[in-house]
Amino acid sequence: MNKDLLSCAELTKDDLNAIIELSRKLKKERGTPAAIKPLAGKSIGMIFAKSSTRTRVSFEVGIQELGGYPVVLDQGQTQMGRGETIPDTAHVLERYLQGIVIRTYKQSDVEGLAANSRYPVINALTDEYHPCQALTDIFTMWEYSGGNLAGLKLAYLGDGASNMANSLMLATQLAGIDMAIAAPEEFAPMQSILDRKADGRSTWTTDVTEALRDADFIYTDVWVSMGFEAESRRRMEILAPYQLNMANLKKAKPGAKVLHCLPAHRGEEITDDVMDSDASIVFDQAENRLHVQKAIMTLLMG
Repeated sequence: MNKDLLSCAELTKDDLNAIIELSRKLKKERGTPAAIKPLAGKSIGMIFAKSSTRTRVSFEVGIQELGGYPVVLDQGQTQMGRGETIPDTAHVLERYLQGIVIRTYKQSDVEGLAANSRYPVINALTDEYHPCQALTDIFTMWEYSGGNLAGLKLAYLGDGASNMANSLMLATQLAGIDMAIAAPEEFAPMQSILDRKADGRSTWTTDVTEALRDADFIYTDVWVSMGFEAESRRRMEILAPYQLNMANLKKAKPGAKVLHCLPAHRGEEITDDVMDSDASIVFDQAENRLHVQKAIMTLLMG
């Protein structure tokens, strides 16, 4: 792998296969004498400019389970929040830490840290990308499809221009999964990602039924992501027809599984009866954040 994980665009098929295989191994061996400690003696910084539940807990626990020490920093309480430049911050932190995990707004901030640090930087979410979640989703689909990703179809309902849509397109293209996005024109997916040539094909339609046809997995995400609260009412009105409800679930393949990166706003992008149904694998998906991120840290920092 490259030194850093900034988005899924930099990964190769071999990288993806290595992440999947190591995630499987770490999940199986968690808590056993066979569990490895590749971060022993290392301190990993975790910088947060956005609130977090799954990302913070899974990374903090993962670093500890790998033998490392997590140093949690609120970006607003650091000198970055008072105007210190990204390069200066990177040069200081590399004197103390052996890796950085950052959850922030601008993708350029993550890229700036990576460019100015000799140690790995992992993107734990920006407004543009969420690679750790997308790689977790690939691993979860791999588990539920018996280890065979080729030929699968993922349908995504909602905001096609979100960081999750961007990252899922890149990850499914790499994995050989066809991804159909159902989104209104106001929230159409990024054309440059749609146009990428890869093993998996990404398509966009405004027709929910078309996107769901023959889908093995169905994905949705919140309609109002962090940083877009001012657009809440407008987004709700435009995206209402793209709700993942029981009627839309039945348009996919029989036995199709439901994914959501959480937190879910029940009654908005997903209904209770779908969220709590046998089709829902969202909590298995949430657990897998721990195992996949441990694999990523092992490969980059171990």
